[in-house]
Formats: sequence, structure tokens, C-alpha cells
Amino acid sequence: MLTPVLASLLPLLLFCRISICQYSSDQCSWKGSGLTHEGHARDVEQVYLRCSQGSLEWLYPTGAIIVNLRPNMVSPAAARLSVCIKPSADSRGTNIYLDRNGKLRLLLREQDQAQGKVQCFSIQEGALFIEAVPHMDISRRITAFQYELVSDRLGPEAHSVGAPCQPCSDAEMLLAVCTNDFVARGSIKKVEQEEEHTTVTVELSRLYRQKVQVFVSGGVRVRSWTGRIKMPLQCGVRAGEGEFLFTGTVRFGEAWMSCAPRYKDFLRLYDEAQQHGTNPCHVDTD
Repeated sequence: MLTPVLASLLPLLLFCRISICQYSSDQCSWKGSGLTHEGHARDVEQVYLRCSQGSLEWLYPTGAIIVNLRPNMVSPAAARLSVCIKPSADSRGTNIYLDRNGKLRLLLREQDQAQGKVQCFSIQEGALFIEAVPHMDISRRITAFQYELVSDRLGPEAHSVGAPCQPCSDAEMLLAVCTNDFVARGSIKKVEQEEEHTTVTVELSRLYRQKVQVFVSGGVRVRSWTGRIKMPLQCGVRAGEGEFLFTGTVRFGEAWMSCAPRYKDFLRLYDEAQQHGTNPCHVDTD
């Protein structure tokens, strides 16, 4: 059943399908205010965010906005991307839907946003339709979230309880070393089972790459790094002896595991690929 606000906006939404709504923006992050809609609350603003990551902050929400999340480059691979959003702890004042050709699917209720849980969906599932929940006092209502576009390997199920734990193939392993947000060699020090994921504390002897600083140096005279890497809970990871090659992605400032072979197994695979000239990139294994 449609909410009263949504029902009142339907004529305008149909108009927006064949014309242009009153407002638009084209950027990585967006900040707006519902106060600009006070005199015309039936307006729907079209927001276009065309970056791999960014944020949205809607103060004093009234009416609704449609948020179109797209990569900044046109590519066939874009159809395989997924979108992840992470609401802030004080986000409230709206319900968030997925809008695909006028059909809405509820993604986040107002009361669920404060939990700050990451929600992911395929980019082909549509735009975000963010509808203000009617309140007598909107002065303390702010809807805010961060977003990221992620590859299909870390797609809609990457942060969910039901995410699969499939081992990487040889080709995926070699490619992960070349393309992932972080690549490091080290050992597992501790494994903690949390409510919805597992956190692995690692100590690194070699840090090949990190997109953002998720691993902290032990000091100028100590060539070691420490950090925490997350994995889906049901992967059943355990502390193991020996060295591993940790690869993965950084999502909202947190490291998530991708491929993590034992270093000796990676070394064997890398040497074989090197002999056949099939390595996608060079890695200093000395």
C-alpha cells in the first residue's frame, strides 16, 4: 500500500519519467535541505551522483528525492556493478526505496537507519527513492549516508549474513594481487566472531599496497604493520600457522577479505604463471 506522501507524489513521478524535474545535480556528494521544498512539497528532486564513492546529506526532509548512482565512465562492465550504502548513526526522517521503472521496493525504514548497517544492491535494480516521513517537527530530521560502487565479486551479498564463501580460483588470486585495494603478506594473530561478521587481526611483514590506511605501521625501525580484516561470519575462518597473502577491498574505511592463500601456495602459483608468461602483473617476491 502506498503511503499518503508517496501517493500524492505519483502524478509528478509520472511527469518526471517524460520530462525534467525542477532540480538536478551532477557530483560525487550532495547536501540539500527540505526547507527549499516548503512551498512546493510535491516537487521531486533528481540527484545524480557519478563517482565510485561519496555521500548524501538531506536536512529537514520533506517530499521526496530520487538519487541516481552511476559510475563516471560509460562501460559495459558498469552493468555488473553493485551499490552499497551505509547510513549514519543519526540518520532519520525518511524511508528509502529502490525505484525501478516506477516500481518501488523498500530498502530501509526510518527506524532501521540508525543501526548503520551496510545495504547493497545491483546497480540495475534502479535508483534510490528517498521519501520523507511526515513529522510535525522536522528540525532534527537528517537523512545521511555514504555510498560506494563495488565490483560484482563484492556485490549485493558481500556484507549480508548469507554471503557465500567461495575460494578464489588461480586466475582470481593472481588478479586480486594486481587490482585489490590492499595486498599484504603476514600472519593471523587473532580471530573474533562478532554478531554478523568475523574480524581477523593480522600482523604483516610486507605491505605491498593499501588504498587507504587500514594497516598501521609498528614504527620507523620496525618493518611490520598490524590491522583488522573482516569476513562474512559463516566463512568459518580460524587462526592458522604460517604466512598468508592477504588481499581484499576497503569498504567505508574497513578492510574486507577477498583472497587469502598461504604465501607458499601463492608463490608456487605465481612462479608457474611467470614461467608461462600469464601473470597479469609483477610482484616482488624476494
